[in-house]
Amino acid sequence: MSFFPKISFQCEVEEYLTKVFRNNELVTALGTQEAERKYQSLLSHLSHPPSFTTVRVNTHLASVKHVKKLLFEEIQKQFKGLCVPVLEHPKLQDILLIPVIGPRRDLKKHASEVIVGAQCGYAVLRGAHVYVPGIISTSRFMKAGDLVSVYSDIEGKCKRGAKEFEGVKVFLGNGISELSRSEIFSSSCPSNGMGIRMIEPVYLSPSFDNVLPSHLFLQNLPSVVVSHILHPQPGERILDMCAAPGGKTTHLAALMRDQGEVIAMDKTANKVKKIKQNAELLQLNCIKTFCYDGTKALSVEKREDEREGPPFLPESFDRILLDAPCSGMGQRPNMAYSSTLTEVTSYQPLQRKLFTVAVKLLKPGGILVYSTCTITLSENEEQVAWALKTFPCLQLQPQSNYSA
Repeated sequence: MSFFPKISFQCEVEEYLTKVFRNNELVTALGTQEAERKYQSLLSHLSHPPSFTTVRVNTHLASVKHVKKLLFEEIQKQFKGLCVPVLEHPKLQDILLIPVIGPRRDLKKHASEVIVGAQCGYAVLRGAHVYVPGIISTSRFMKAGDLVSVYSDIEGKCKRGAKEFEGVKVFLGNGISELSRSEIFSSSCPSNGMGIRMIEPVYLSPSFDNVLPSHLFLQNLPSVVVSHILHPQPGERILDMCAAPGGKTTHLAALMRDQGEVIAMDKTANKVKKIKQNAELLQLNCIKTFCYDGTKALSVEKREDEREGPPFLPESFDRILLDAPCSGMGQRPNMAYSSTLTEVTSYQPLQRKLFTVAVKLLKPGGILVYSTCTITLSENEEQVAWALKTFPCLQLQPQSNYSA
């Protein structure tokens, strides 16, 4: 039996995905029964965290060997005697992998319960502690120092401050309360303070809170692969069209050895601020950030200050990364998906607008990488097919043999 429930979509979204999946080429190649098995397997895998925690080394400041040693020492402190290896990725030279242990099925559940939101729950499954903003409910008499069991409200139905919750919840593990119930729900409680220190998580994965912050960047493996495939070179001018929160942006700058120019755009000011913070933390100086809508980044006439920021003239960039806004159905772990079918299908027009601008901003012979973090064909394969048909100047290239 699966330890977690299979990923749950809203009914109309599930019907849409099932219909698409059962009518694609995979069904023709494998047969309906085998294609259905693979589809269900995919959904099951999405509800679990990856088998490895992936961290990217900031090679601009330190060598992989040096950071690997420091990280190993830190993990041994956290796990108190349990020897967990830190592995180097066999193909991606700046990546370290830490095996995730679990799911652990022998954990004793405590009477005192804490309910957290879905996003907080996903973070806990990846090794995080529970901070006050993520706590929705606690047992009536919970005190600081109590042993508690932590659950995720995956359907978002628990009311803030409730003293008990009987809805659908998923066990995340056990921890020690750092605060009492009254302190957690007090208006004077620090909004960013730790609420529960996890001591027995279902998935044992290291916490990266303030761990080597200028040397490491916690980043999912597929996201790391994207920057390697773009393969930026020192001295080039690179555009990251939808850059927040800056993981790929800072990776591109590091791969360029901080030589050249990386233009990072996002249309939300707070997200742009986060990109700046990450660039400063990692001490990368070639990144320039702009709060700007990527669909409007193309200029039709030359400006005196064009080199300072968007909009840009056609053929301004050597390489462009379009990590487009998407329905996000490939992110792990994810045990429930709440978007409507209208929302899921709304991304394709936006992606095509961004794609059109990206093609015009790319220099002849330049490289454009299009990526998403979703599983839908309409946002991936169909978009690439549309782009190749719409823009005869594009040629589809095989990506390097990276394993994600």
